[in-house]
Amino acid sequence: MSEETEDIWGIAHVHASFNNTIITITDQTGAETLAKSSGGTVVKQNRDEASPYAAMQMAEVVAEKALDRGVEGVDVRVRGPGGNLQTSPGPGAQATIRALARAGLEIGRIEDVTPTPHDGTRAPKNSGF
Repeated sequence: MSEETEDIWGIAHVHASFNNTIITITDQTGAETLAKSSGGTVVKQNRDEASPYAAMQMAEVVAEKALDRGVEGVDVRVRGPGGNLQTSPGPGAQATIRALARAGLEIGRIEDVTPTPHDGTRAPKNSGF
């Protein structure tokens, strides 16, 4: 009678804008935060918060905390600035996913959850330069 241990999976929410990158790992329901980090916690200068290097450092810290809590794998949800801004995620998104995989977390599904406007606001007037 062998008992199989249940794999614990989480969700890695990655908000990668062009000014900062924020990583949050939650349980499958998204209700309980297991680990979180942002660019300002690992680099000194504000201009470096969105860099791939900062994203890798954050992902290592977050993955270590998640592995300590028993999480073995994550589904990744990548979010860009969205809205009327750019829909492509910032430079830290790919580096985050790679660093999570290198740190020992199994990567399941990768989703893009960037908000897109259905109608949006009126575009600004062109200044004619």
